[in-house]
Amino acid sequence: MLTGSLVAIATPMHEGGALDLPALGRLIDFHVAAGTAGIVIVGTTGESPTVDFDEHCLLIRTAVEQARGRVPVIAGTGANSTSEAIELTKFAKDAGATSGLSVVPYYNKPTQEGLYRHFRAIAEAVDLPVILYNVPGRTVADLANDTVLRLAEVPGVVGLKDATADLGRCSELVRGLAHAGRRNFALYSGEDITALPLMMMGGHGVISVTANVAPKLMAEMCAAALAGDYATARACNDRLLPLHRKLFVEANPIPVKWALAEMGLIRNELRLPLTPLSPQHHDTVRAALRDAGCL
Repeated sequence: MLTGSLVAIATPMHEGGALDLPALGRLIDFHVAAGTAGIVIVGTTGESPTVDFDEHCLLIRTAVEQARGRVPVIAGTGANSTSEAIELTKFAKDAGATSGLSVVPYYNKPTQEGLYRHFRAIAEAVDLPVILYNVPGRTVADLANDTVLRLAEVPGVVGLKDATADLGRCSELVRGLAHAGRRNFALYSGEDITALPLMMMGGHGVISVTANVAPKLMAEMCAAALAGDYATARACNDRLLPLHRKLFVEANPIPVKWALAEMGLIRNELRLPLTPLSPQHHDTVRAALRDAGCL
C-alpha cells in the first residue's frame, strides 16, 4: 500500500497555455528530492478539465518517464463517461503508471448504483489498481460510504481519496472497512487540513495541494503521523496550517500556481476559464509560504 504525502501536482504551462513539459520534469525531480511518496498527475490541481485527451495522455507518459521508477505515478483517469474513463485507464496502464485516480462522474449526477457500476466497469476492464476520488463540492454527485464499501470488495479497487472534509464520515468509513476485513483498502485525505486527523484515525496519507510548495514538510508530517509520533506531526502541521487555508483563497489551482511561480519553479500561467490569483491575495499567500519556510 502506498502511504504518506502524495502530491496532486500542478501542470506547468507556457505563456498562452501550451504545456511546459521541461518544467514538469523539474517539478518531479523537486518532489523526488524532497521525499514525496507519489506523484498524482492530471488531477484537479493539474487542470484536467482544460487539457484535451491527447494532452492528458502526454502528461501521464511524461510523468512516468521523468519519474523513472524513483517514485510511483498515480494517473488521473476519471471522466463522466465510463468509456472515456476506461480508455484513459488503459493508456495509464500501458504508459507504466502505478494506479489510476478515478473521480466520481461529474455533471450527469448518477445514482449510487450508477456510481458502483461505473467504477466496477473500469476495474474489470483494465488490470490497473483504481483509487476512487470523491469530491462532491466539484462533482455534485457524492459517493456514499455504503457504495465505497461495496466497491472495496471489487478486485482492483484499492483505495479512496476523500475530499469531503467530513471527519465523522471518514471515521465511520475506517470502522466499516475494518469490520469488512478491508484494512488494506487505502484511505487518503483529499483536503490538506484534514490529513493529520485522518491519519490519526487510521487513514494512510494525503493527496495534497500543499505538498506542491512544501513537499519536505508535508512528507515529514505524514511520516511522523503514520509512525504514531503525533507531537512531531502536530508541529509540522502547525507550520503548514496557513498554507492549507490560503492555498484555497480562490479556486484550486489558482493560488498554488501563483505560489509555485513566486518560488521560481514555474510560470504563473493557467487556461481559461481560470485566471491568475487576484492581487489582493498576493500578500496573504506569500505570508503563508514564509511561515512554512518555502520562501
